[in-house]
Amino acid sequence: MNDSYPVQEYDFERRFDERRALEWMQENWRTSFMFGGLYAVLVFAGQHFMRERPKLNLRRPLVLWSLSLAIFSIIGAVRTGLYMQHVLSNHGFKQSVCDNSFYNAPVTKFWAYAFAVSKAPELGDTMFIILRKQRLIFLHWYHHITVLIYSWYTYKDQVAGGGWFMTMNYLVHSIMYSYYAARAAGLRVPRVLAMFITASQILQMVMGLTVLGFVYIWMNEVRCPSNLDNIIWGTLMYFSYLILFASFFYNNYLKGSDKGSKAE
Repeated sequence: MNDSYPVQEYDFERRFDERRALEWMQENWRTSFMFGGLYAVLVFAGQHFMRERPKLNLRRPLVLWSLSLAIFSIIGAVRTGLYMQHVLSNHGFKQSVCDNSFYNAPVTKFWAYAFAVSKAPELGDTMFIILRKQRLIFLHWYHHITVLIYSWYTYKDQVAGGGWFMTMNYLVHSIMYSYYAARAAGLRVPRVLAMFITASQILQMVMGLTVLGFVYIWMNEVRCPSNLDNIIWGTLMYFSYLILFASFFYNNYLKGSDKGSKAE
């Protein structure tokens, strides 16, 4: 689907070469495994390094880091959200799931690639947790590694469902990183907002599984491109996230333990 839609393009979006981006990702997507492996080594080496050392404050760098990711996510959520709204309004839910023009349509082609690439620098979140000697939970580093690999894997095949995955993630991250920036700046943020963010993440996983289910049902149709491997890996990933985020929500907000933990 490449019909026009009433959204103004910015020059950098119009000039973005999505074909070159796809070629690069198809040639280099396996580098995500190297990033993930190196990240895992640095996570445990960093914890060992800091074990006998005093924690660092890093409040100002953390504010700037979280604020920059918040701004990036907000813009991404707006740009991709406008596209998804157009598809839903004019073509319905099925087309919004099956549509893979998200990767090369005006406006969204840049943000689709930016989304995938951004999962590498987002690994830097963990540096602040380690250097500030906060509790690092399994969900945090497992999520970072797997979402990086799956995002690059999905982008290189440009399969159906990607528009939903990216738009939802941009939206949740826009709220989440804004929350982190406010907390790092010393602002008093209501606890209910943290609960809302985790609940939104759980809803994101439920919707991700739902979209993958529909992709499986419709993937043999001409305009719903996907493959069984992507659906299987995506389902395993989203289901594991659902379990982990639900457990995090229960332990932190219902059971009442470790209120200050950072999930992502």
